[in-house]
Amino acid sequence: MQRNKYIKRSHISEKKTQIILRCFASDCTANRTAEISGVSRVSVNKLFMKLRIRLYQLSPLTETTEPGEYEVDESYFGAKRVRGKRGRGAAGKTPVFGLIKRGGGVYVQIVKNCSKAELMPIIKGNILKGSTVHSDGWKSYDGLILNGYDHYRVYHSKNELARGKSHVNGIEAFWSAAKRRMAKFNGCAAHTFVLHLKESEFRYNFRQRDFYLFLLRELRKNPL
Repeated sequence: MQRNKYIKRSHISEKKTQIILRCFASDCTANRTAEISGVSRVSVNKLFMKLRIRLYQLSPLTETTEPGEYEVDESYFGAKRVRGKRGRGAAGKTPVFGLIKRGGGVYVQIVKNCSKAELMPIIKGNILKGSTVHSDGWKSYDGLILNGYDHYRVYHSKNELARGKSHVNGIEAFWSAAKRRMAKFNGCAAHTFVLHLKESEFRYNFRQRDFYLFLLRELRKNPL
């Protein structure tokens, strides 16, 4: 068996592994990657899954070294909305909470629901007191000022998209991008959803870096 410095005990050559990694970095589907690399779709899928697990393990939390300006929001992922089911708690969807530091990174987490008891500990664990937090009018954000944050709201229920510098356009743009890329893969199984979600987070946070070069360096240091 030829040694592969990126994958332990692999039958795939280093050259083809590099092609697969480049395709992954470019966010190609497994089918397209199999066509380009000449490696079976089954083998590509297995490698992609290992890569997603690695990204999940490496996924960083937001920086909390100093106060900053953040946007917080929740979104629902899953099947198309059922007629008559609107707003938070829509049937058949997975609730996800996200926060984004303006000019910085994003952090997302699957939650049981969008109650204050569920969301407030995540905010307090990732955003330092003294920070400015922008949100929509959802009631679970009541009390942010009492917890040491400057809090500004934009009310979508009143058709507000922004109120001065207060908006949640950054985190909403992330939700849209994450949903578009998952749709490209025809959705994902429930047990792999968190991996795809955190991969979207990782890609956003590394958007200004060479993702392919990062993968090569990471796997040389710690092969799959």
